Amino acid sequence: MMKENEQTYHVPVLLGQSIEGLNIEPAGIYVDVTFGGGGHSKEILKHLGKNGRLLSFDQDADAERNIMDDKRFTFVRSNFRYLQNFLRYYGVEQIDGLLADLGVSSHHFDESERGFSFRADGPLDMRMNKRAGLTAADVVNDYSEEKLADVFYLYGELKNSRKLANVICKAREKQKIGTINAFLEIIRPLFNKDREKKELAKVFQALRIEVNQEMEALKEMLQAATQVLKPHGRLVVITYHSLEDRLVKNLMKTGNVEGKANKDFYGRVNTPYALVNNKVIVPTDEEIERNPRSRSAKLRIAEKMDN
Repeated sequence: MMKENEQTYHVPVLLGQSIEGLNIEPAGIYVDVTFGGGGHSKEILKHLGKNGRLLSFDQDADAERNIMDDKRFTFVRSNFRYLQNFLRYYGVEQIDGLLADLGVSSHHFDESERGFSFRADGPLDMRMNKRAGLTAADVVNDYSEEKLADVFYLYGELKNSRKLANVICKAREKQKIGTINAFLEIIRPLFNKDREKKELAKVFQALRIEVNQEMEALKEMLQAATQVLKPHGRLVVITYHSLEDRLVKNLMKTGNVEGKANKDFYGRVNTPYALVNNKVIVPTDEEIERNPRSRSAKLRIAEKMDN
């Protein structure tokens, strides 16, 4: 089953470096919070002995097609924000390592009915979990102008967020916006042709983050990871944009996602983590050529210190 569906998902990014970063103990317990096509999980299982254990999270029903038949493996169909609850449910108190690849799968972009990409028409959806309520269409049709502007500014870092929100609100008064093409027709005139693709990508990123509550979920998962990692356990995270990378960097350096450093009497930062790689790891030119999706990837690795 795995081979048949592997190609519908992305090729794992920074695979060797992230697995090495986990520093896998054969009898350890590991968590992959972003199962997707199962590429990272499959590689983790190769490094585990018969007493090792892997729990992998994914809220997308499509990911279940990639589940491996392995007694050491448990698939958790849930958002990773509920990490601690599900670990307790499966009788796991502490883990030896956690891997998160925060990129959106190419599988999502390729399926036009999911509404993640501006390259093909389809419903304005963007839900990672198709059972969830809020869609991108709900956001663009129901949010107030001010709230909509905030979404584009905070999550897309768009300088013309207010103008964008204003134009959308005027258009929806005439007709409900339900498809990608209808949405593009409204917003395209606001962007210069030379930067159109980059700006549209930011608009769609902002909506996707809002629909899936990605920043809130990431904060909750990172805080939970700090609670469940054993001393010397590894936290390995691959990010793709500055918003999520900032949260990960803050947590690893200061122990909290806000980046507020608590210092002791001698001015040393009290943090539960030690950085494994002081310099962020990025893909090689060869990997980017093989897999263009990896272009913006950044890998950060930290080790939980003794309590």
